[in-house]
Amino acid sequence: MTAPTRPAGQPDCPICKGQGYVIRPGPEHAQATLCECVGRCPLCDGTGFRVVEGREGAVARRCTCRVLPDRIDLFNRAGIPARHATSTFESFDVRRNPGARGAFSASRTWLKGWRQGEENRGLILTGPVGRGKTHLLCGILRSLVFDHGVEVRFVEFTHLLSALKAGFDEGIGEAVTLQPLVRVPVLAIDELGKGRATEWELAIVDSLVSRRYNALATVLATTNFRAVGPTGCVEANLADPEKAPSLGDRVGERVFSRLKEMCQFVPVGGEDYRCLVT
Repeated sequence: MTAPTRPAGQPDCPICKGQGYVIRPGPEHAQATLCECVGRCPLCDGTGFRVVEGREGAVARRCTCRVLPDRIDLFNRAGIPARHATSTFESFDVRRNPGARGAFSASRTWLKGWRQGEENRGLILTGPVGRGKTHLLCGILRSLVFDHGVEVRFVEFTHLLSALKAGFDEGIGEAVTLQPLVRVPVLAIDELGKGRATEWELAIVDSLVSRRYNALATVLATTNFRAVGPTGCVEANLADPEKAPSLGDRVGERVFSRLKEMCQFVPVGGEDYRCLVT
């Protein structure tokens, strides 16, 4: 397989550092724009199309200069939170929190193993709050978009539930909201297992995971719960973490079993990064 093409701007640009794009926080989501250093394409004169000679004569084809704008559009439709506009592997400081080094390396290794057009086993980052799980997740998504041109979607689990409830009030069925999440090549679920674990919530996660399982579609996720099957616990026991609810308790035995087959579970250790920031 050939190495992925990474669009680039001017190498000496102080704004984009040669990437050709800039990502800034938007009102709710991170937004990418074309950097000023990317000028008009001399091959198509900025039209986005080139006339090339083929066996059947001259035909108009999309110019290669459209690769970068296309990937910017993919990124802007991914739904990455504004807070994580600058979350990359480069900005993940393992020196400050060395306990997360293993998860950092595992995430990069997973990304290197990505194969376009093939079945790719997913990745679930597990661990307590503040360890950098969502940062790593967004770093992976950013690389998938700009290095590989992959369509991705980020969704926070409780926000998804809220959207489904709002849609129900407006007469919009669950299928309409879930369908884009089923079709997207890479779905990233942040805070998997969060919520009240009601029968309706369990049915939603069951439907989403099962449909992606059957479609051989990649799932990425983060969770604060232990990566073990159902234990029968209902309430968290902070005095004894081993008796606290597990991810299996939160999503159900059937979903957890499928996630174990679909994904690699990677613990994210270290200290609460938010407490390390001074």
